Amino acid sequence: MPAVSKGDGMRGLAVFISDIRNCKSKEAEIKRINKELANIRSKFKGDKALDGYSKKKYVCKLLFIFLLGHDIDFGHMEAVNLLSSNKYTEKQIGYLFISVLVNSNSELIRLINNAIKNDLSSRNPTFMCLALHCIANVGSREMAEAFAGEIPRILVAGDTMDSVKQSAALCLLRLYKASPDLVLMGEWTSRVVHLLNDQHMGVVTAAISLITCLSSKNPDEFKTCVSLAVSRLSRVCVCIVSSASTDLQDYTYYFVPAPWLSCKLLRLLQCYPPPEDGAVKGRLVECLETILNKAQEPPKSKKVQHSNAKNAILFEGRNNFQISKWGHWPTKFGNPWCNLCSFLSQVLKVAILAEKYAVDYSWYVDTILNLIRIAGDYVSEEVWYRVIQIVINRDDVQGYAAKTVFEALQAPACHENMVKVGGYILGEFGNLIAGDPRSSPLVQFNLLHSKFHLCSVPTRALLLSAYIKFINLFPETKATIQEVLRSDSQIRNSDVELQQRAVEYLKLSSIASTDVLATVLEEMPPFPERESSILAKLKKKKGPGAVSVELEDGKERGELNGGGDRGGDASTPSPSADLLGLRSAAPVSGAAPSAGSLLVDVFSEAGPAATSAGVNDDGFLSSAPPTAASEDPAPPLPESDELLNKFVCKNNGVLFENQLLQIGIKSEYRQNLGRMYLFYGNKTSVQFVSFNTTVSCPGELQSHILQLEPLVEGGAQVQQVINIECLTDFIDAPLLNIKFRYGGALQNISLKLPVTINKFFQPTEMAAADFFQRWKQLSQPQQEAQKIFKASHGMDTEVLKAKLLGLGTALLENVDPNPENYVCAGVIQTKAQQVGCLLRLEPNAQAQVHTHTNVHAYIYTHTQMLIMCHQCKSILLSC
Repeated sequence: MPAVSKGDGMRGLAVFISDIRNCKSKEAEIKRINKELANIRSKFKGDKALDGYSKKKYVCKLLFIFLLGHDIDFGHMEAVNLLSSNKYTEKQIGYLFISVLVNSNSELIRLINNAIKNDLSSRNPTFMCLALHCIANVGSREMAEAFAGEIPRILVAGDTMDSVKQSAALCLLRLYKASPDLVLMGEWTSRVVHLLNDQHMGVVTAAISLITCLSSKNPDEFKTCVSLAVSRLSRVCVCIVSSASTDLQDYTYYFVPAPWLSCKLLRLLQCYPPPEDGAVKGRLVECLETILNKAQEPPKSKKVQHSNAKNAILFEGRNNFQISKWGHWPTKFGNPWCNLCSFLSQVLKVAILAEKYAVDYSWYVDTILNLIRIAGDYVSEEVWYRVIQIVINRDDVQGYAAKTVFEALQAPACHENMVKVGGYILGEFGNLIAGDPRSSPLVQFNLLHSKFHLCSVPTRALLLSAYIKFINLFPETKATIQEVLRSDSQIRNSDVELQQRAVEYLKLSSIASTDVLATVLEEMPPFPERESSILAKLKKKKGPGAVSVELEDGKERGELNGGGDRGGDASTPSPSADLLGLRSAAPVSGAAPSAGSLLVDVFSEAGPAATSAGVNDDGFLSSAPPTAASEDPAPPLPESDELLNKFVCKNNGVLFENQLLQIGIKSEYRQNLGRMYLFYGNKTSVQFVSFNTTVSCPGELQSHILQLEPLVEGGAQVQQVINIECLTDFIDAPLLNIKFRYGGALQNISLKLPVTINKFFQPTEMAAADFFQRWKQLSQPQQEAQKIFKASHGMDTEVLKAKLLGLGTALLENVDPNPENYVCAGVIQTKAQQVGCLLRLEPNAQAQVHTHTNVHAYIYTHTQMLIMCHQCKSILLSC
């Protein structure tokens, strides 16, 4: 990308954004935006022609306003005019505005297309890439009609730069997905296939994505890609075997050479049967053997990214045999294949993790259905039971689940577990997609019944139940279904269960009225919650202790929220960490299910269990506070003591802040009682779920915390009240632990609450005579402590006075004979006793040393007095 000159900073835009951020209310923001819109409109309509810089600045402001959620009804022509500029930054802003704000029905499309054609024919690689990106972002049919014939020519041209080829391949892929009938490769097919031999890895990777998509629709047209794909995969495997090879050193990811390229190549080969050419087939088998053998070697890194990259290639290699109809894994691989089967048996853990870190219900449904498709033989009944329960209990996902499972059932080879899920969901919610002619009632029934003869008896029984449900949902299917139930293969079936169902369902559909039928076959009610059968099965396999799925070590977690620079910050762990490993935790036998996993299920054979407080109405992704801790509290942040010292002499401020969360505090104290208000601010645009806080106090303190709602919306702030009572003198500060999930990843933060003994000071006024009389009386070693320390900053009198008053004592004026000294008095209030304290600070301004910090107390032990001195020293050092 061309360097941006210093003059392209657009100071006016920066000032406008700053003004918006400084608005105190929504009304102030709207007022400022309306003022700016009026100014921009006047500039565009003015007689004076604007230069490119001004147009770019104002167009950028309009784009920013639109992204804030406000409608923009002008400025489009000025953005189009920017496309004709020869300056990169102006052209870039013009394309960006068009990609975001201009729709395919705009009257300006013709002008935009002309500008794009000019840039595509300019042979300037930067301008060509901008134009291609715009075409891909808009992706309209009009764009496809205008450029579907031009982009393949750019893609295969010998003088096209690699970056442009890469953009052209991805742009063509986008157009093909949007309008496949307009993207006709024809004469370009063979030249596009030969991009697999390109020297630039980015071009090869983009070309594979394009060819894979094209091959899925027209496999015969692109069958020549098989030998080239095997050749390229063989070259990658050479680099995998030879660690000293430098061919792919720039594309090595955590010691795995080009994992994305390998996965894409293997996925492309899945579109075709095994190669007929013996040499090509032999090279492919060698590649797969290399992949399998490398998977058995000890990992070169403990990072989860390393294992994920290796496992991704391993799965794709396995799929080449499963999907490409090789029939079985070659026997020459022998025993290692058993290890792979053992590895695939971990799908139970994958199902647990898919639910634990699901970002929404549709994602979870997609993930589990994909798991059934890929590893159906290893998916236990508990897994698909759980999918059914979640869909039944969630109204907002039922239509999506019906549509998704209907599409999945259309595959020629469909696993029986998928048929079970499809029969159950379509039988309950097939009406939600019946409005589409492509998924009409009869189409749904015929699709299910086409799988009937391939299924086992239990699955056939489930499908018969789905059929009778269809009669209730779709009366027009009654005759067709009754004919199936009446057939000899059903009512004379050798299996008693199938025969009984067919006879009873046929009779029910014949004699029952519509109302009776609707009552008997009404939609399944939401399932009550019990202990998860998935988790119970996992406990049985791994032992009662192996129930906690934890993320990798805290060092890896720190990378998002500050990395090594702030090791103490709360971190955002990768949701993919430790995907197939279960760490042991304390046994939870007899405990209520925790909100950490919430794998609860009505299909459990363990019988009903008490519903956990952490389980919501639907039993899925609950964010209520856990009743049994699924994650131990994190240790206090390393900077906790430093944060604590900052609040010794003040009660308000920001206690903690990182990229995700800001915690503010406001507190007040009276005698031995304190009230603390904590303000949790979500700095992101994403919800915090399962938000939970706990306070651990030493025995000398007692606290009561008001719990928060478990959801904190993006950009929101919530307030929590904590009441604290000081029972007797104490040393350790209370610990605050905050846990929540951000993007599915656990955040676990522990801080020291700024509750120190001086917070319970009651200021006491006294005369000079009384002060020194009591001072002399308190001369026992256990009643006195002293510190001498050097000042960190200049000794400002007013600052010192403010610090001492902030300590909670009364600052006594004109008491000490030396006017340079400071004397204070106060009484520490606890429930058990009241402790009078006298403090005397003797600064030496010339030596920048506080010569003495004496603290006398009526009852305190020597150790406790040293702690008081240390707290005084801490606040005075900051003066």
